Amino acid sequence: MIGTILWGIIGGAIVGYLGRLLLPGRQNISALTTVLVGILAATLGGIIATWLGVGETRGIDWIRHIIQLILAMIFVYIAAKVSASRHTAVTPTQRRTP
Repeated sequence: MIGTILWGIIGGAIVGYLGRLLLPGRQNISALTTVLVGILAATLGGIIATWLGVGETRGIDWIRHIIQLILAMIFVYIAAKVSASRHTAVTPTQRRTP
């Protein structure tokens, strides 16, 4: 059980950072967000691959990994947009009156 959780975190971190690396431009998100996005993408990608019947193959599960990377890129993009919108929001104390 503990090994599964640790491998999920390690695999999620790898998938998250690869998704971030493959996405063009700069993403201003934290390392924790990247790992969480990677864990989500790896888990959801595994579920989708299993649903499609390509989750477990004889060799390396390339299709499953490609699905996971695509999902990681999508989730990193969304996380970066959400993070950017939070940091650029104007608070009432920042507004200037003429």
